[in-house]
Order: sequence, then structure tokens, then C-alpha cells
Amino acid sequence: MKNTSIFLLLLLFISCSETVDNPDNIDFTTTFEKSNGTQTPTYEEVIQFYKDLDAAYVSIKTYEVGTTDIGEPLTLISFNPNRSFESEFSEKQDVRRILINNGIHPGESDGIDATMMLMRDLAQGKIEAPKNTWVGAIAVYNVGGALNRNSTSRTNQNGPEAYGFRGNAKNYDLNRDFIKNDTKNSQAFTEIFHLVRPDVFIDNHVSNGADYQYTLTHLFTQHNKLGGVLGDYMYQDFQPKLELDLKSKDWDITPYVNVFNRTPEQGFSQFMDHPRYSTGYTTLWNTIGLMVETHMLKPYKPRVEGTYELMKSTLKITAQEGEKIKALRENAFNAFAKADTYPLAHVLDSTQTSTLQFLGYEGKMIPSEITGKQRLKYNRDKPFTKEVTYYNFFKPAKEITIPKAYVIPRGWRDIVLKLRENEISYKQLKRDTTFMAEVYHIDSYQTRRSAYEGHYPHYGTTVTATQEEVTIRKGGYLIKTENQDGLRYLLETLEPAANDSFFNWNFFDTILQQKEGFSPYVWEDKALEFLNENPAIKAEFEAKKVTEPAFAQNWYAQLSWIHKKSPNYEKAHLRYPIVRMLR
Repeated sequence: MKNTSIFLLLLLFISCSETVDNPDNIDFTTTFEKSNGTQTPTYEEVIQFYKDLDAAYVSIKTYEVGTTDIGEPLTLISFNPNRSFESEFSEKQDVRRILINNGIHPGESDGIDATMMLMRDLAQGKIEAPKNTWVGAIAVYNVGGALNRNSTSRTNQNGPEAYGFRGNAKNYDLNRDFIKNDTKNSQAFTEIFHLVRPDVFIDNHVSNGADYQYTLTHLFTQHNKLGGVLGDYMYQDFQPKLELDLKSKDWDITPYVNVFNRTPEQGFSQFMDHPRYSTGYTTLWNTIGLMVETHMLKPYKPRVEGTYELMKSTLKITAQEGEKIKALRENAFNAFAKADTYPLAHVLDSTQTSTLQFLGYEGKMIPSEITGKQRLKYNRDKPFTKEVTYYNFFKPAKEITIPKAYVIPRGWRDIVLKLRENEISYKQLKRDTTFMAEVYHIDSYQTRRSAYEGHYPHYGTTVTATQEEVTIRKGGYLIKTENQDGLRYLLETLEPAANDSFFNWNFFDTILQQKEGFSPYVWEDKALEFLNENPAIKAEFEAKKVTEPAFAQNWYAQLSWIHKKSPNYEKAHLRYPIVRMLR
């Protein structure tokens, strides 16, 4: 019976494989092409296009994954000319995987249109299928923003005629949500990312900022942060090959121009893509990340065409370099697994720079007819080619010792759920467990004074580490650092001083508030008794009054200082609840 079933399935597969692609001769000319490059389709039109493409071509498959804040799923499209009964997401398939993300900011719709044409042309054989390469794309990531269609919100942008809005259904900027996962969109993306496990990731955008001659700019993930031989390869090999391939097709490209209200020829630095951003997040799994930034002021047609050509070049290079990319990524996972320390922060290294032959426009400050103050004005009648200093090297600014494990009390289960979504493995303690651990106390931090993406994030966080005997109750979570492909994600989220740690994203703010205090008229007598019983603390207190006049004049600060030295001061205040087991 079993053999008969397999035989019937094989017959079905053979018959499906031998059907003629697009038997109904459906016209797959896109809205962009029909409008001569002035329009982009609605969300519904995009999804219908891919459903029709799926029905017409065996090499195209669409998947609905998760849900978004607007209630619609994310649509993942794959191009795979070698379909079989085995899941195309199986790790057994020795292919390099490219994942393309579109419409994270739906007003920046260039990638949506370019990918529709790319997938169609791959299916129809107009583009040669890249060897041993699987291509996947998210049709529209920000579905809620795409449905919020208008023609005015992209103040700086030259077309298309109508487009989506930057914020999602809950008004989040999704390209700030990859590490904190506040939105259902990012949770669905996480599911797709770990399903696909891409070797190369492309996120299509449109720039803001300066004016210049280029239609295309690229924002590769920062190579020093990607790290090791993989980072060197991306910067020294993959990126130059992409630039040369585009130039051979008469598409000049430059690094993303990271300036605001000044001209680029003064020099500019590479944008540091922290894990809140898409390519910063994908870097944590040693994926080569590329953010495409077309120039907002160029007409829509060449912007889409340039994005299309850039993706074609990326497919070509990935196919050519597939074995090398595979080996380098495996090397990166092994290197981090064997490392004793991890760079938790990077700063600009101004001792190393690159020089760009930059194609710009003359710009100068002139009086504003509105404000009367100085304003920047570019003159497109005065193009130039100049050497521009590009600061694209960063160095570690802070390193931590990688622990043997983290232990999370059961009360912080919401943190464990975020880790689980990112395929971090863990075990629950079956009994109350006592052990020596490294414990962090929050030493200092600053907090943004204005709201940012649903939070008032902290920054500049420093910690003091002490070794203590701790007891974690039954049901706590033991998370070992060994054998974790997501080791970098684990370190970036659980180390409080990391730029995009869960602490800095306010997930631990309850420990910042002191829950128990004192009534001064009661504590006065107890404080005096405490000082008399602890002469060393009393001596420290008297010295502090001498050396710090403001402290000497503040009676409440004095009582509070003594209280914090006493056993009455609560242990949970500023004590980070996740502890580290040292190697």
C-alpha cells in the first residue's frame, strides 16, 4: 500500500512537471510597466500577481506565514526550479539562499515592483536561473502601511503617483523593530527568517538626505561588526564584485550617503546598522546583509530598474561564490562558538578611511526666502567628480566574556518567549537550584526624553558585576551558550550594556523603581543606630559630607545613602535579574 501511494505521488509529480508553464497565457505585465514607470500596484494587486504566477509556473510558490498587525499574513514567494517532494526549506538541500524584503516602508515601493519583475523573469526564463541558488522574497512586509495609501506623505520623493505609508497598522517603523519584536509583522518575519536561513539578505529602500548623481546606493552591513574572515570577504570581495558588475551595465553605485543638511564632499561615515535594523539583525546569524537605497529625487522608473539590476547582480555573484560563502559562514559560526569574548559595541575608527570617487552636485548655503536663515541648495547644473573621504572602519569599544550560560527566573518568561521565537534552545530547572553566578547591578544609564518606537529607550548603560551565590527557583530557565546558532543574538539581547539589549529597550524597567522606602522620622533613629554599629560605614559617611558640599547640605540624600548601605535596602533595586554562569 505504501509503495503504491509513493508511485501515485510520483506520477502526479511527473505530470505536474511536464505541464506547460502558463497554459492560460496570462499577461504578467506589471502595473509599473503598463504605466511606463509612474505607478506601483496596490497591496491586493501585488498579492494577486504572485498567486497567478504561482498557478502558472511550477518554479514559483507562495506561502502565507504568520500574521501582521493589520490581520493579514506575510506572503513569501520562492523561485525554485528544482522542486521535489522534499521541503524546499530542508537543510539537506545544498543551495545558497537569498531572501529579499520589500515594502518595509511602503512609500519606498521600488523593491516591490522590481521583485515582481524579477520573479516573473526568473519563472519565464528571461533571466538564467542562478546555479544552486534558492531565491525568496517577502512581497510586502508592512501590509498595514501599504493599505494606508496616499500621494503626499513622501515629501522628498519623486514618484510613484500613489504609495503606502511608513508606519504600520500600529504606527511602528518596522525597521526599528527587528530585535525587540513588538509587532506581529516582525514576529512573522522572524518565522520566515529562521525558516529560510538566508546566506544573503537584501532589504529594498529609498534614501533620504543629500542630492547627488547616483540613482543607486548600497548599505552593506558594517564589515567589522559582521566580523572575521566573513566580514573581510563581504567588504573586500563581494561588495567590489557587485559594484563592478553594476558598472558593466552602466549603473554607478556608491555607499549610502549618511549626511544631513550638509554636502557629502566634506566626508561621511558608514551607517552603523545595529540589531534593531534588518541587516543588523540578520548579521547576528552571520548572514551577508545588503540594504538598497535608491535616490529619492530620481524619477521612479530608473529607481525601480536600478533595483532590478542590483538584485540580478546579487543573484549572479551569490551563485558564482556559493561554495565560498557557505564555507565562510560555517567558519563564522565556529569562530564565535569557540570565542571567549564578544565585542558588545563598536566605535568609528578614524585612523582608517576609504576614498570614494564621488559623483555629486555643487551645493552651498544661501539665505532662505522663508526663514531668512541659511539653507542648503544643490545645483544640478554643476555636477562634479571629487575624492571624498569615507569613514567605514569601526573598532570594538567594549568586550564581554561569554558566559557558560544565562539563567532567567521564571517570572521573566516573556523574555524567554522572545528567545524561543529566535530558535534559542533552553531547559527549565526541575528544582530550586543554588550556584555561584555573576550578577549585574545597573550602575548608570540615560533615558531618551521623547518617545521612540513605542519606548523610552535607555542608552549609555554601564553595569557592575559581582560574584554571588544565587538561588533560582524551580521553573527558571537555563540557557547555555554552546551549540547556539543564535549565540550573537543571545549576547546582544541579554547583556544590558549592548546597544539594543532588552534592558535598553525597557523590558526590565521594573527593577529601576525602588519599591520600599522609609519615613525620615522613623529612619533617623534607626540610621543613627546603624552607623554606630558600623564604624567603617560611619567613617565613609562623614568623609562624604566633607568632600561633597551638595551632599552635606541635603539631609534626605544623607538618609537615603545610609539606607542603601543598610540591610533594609531592597536587593531587587537595580539588580539585573538574569544571571551569568561563568565557564
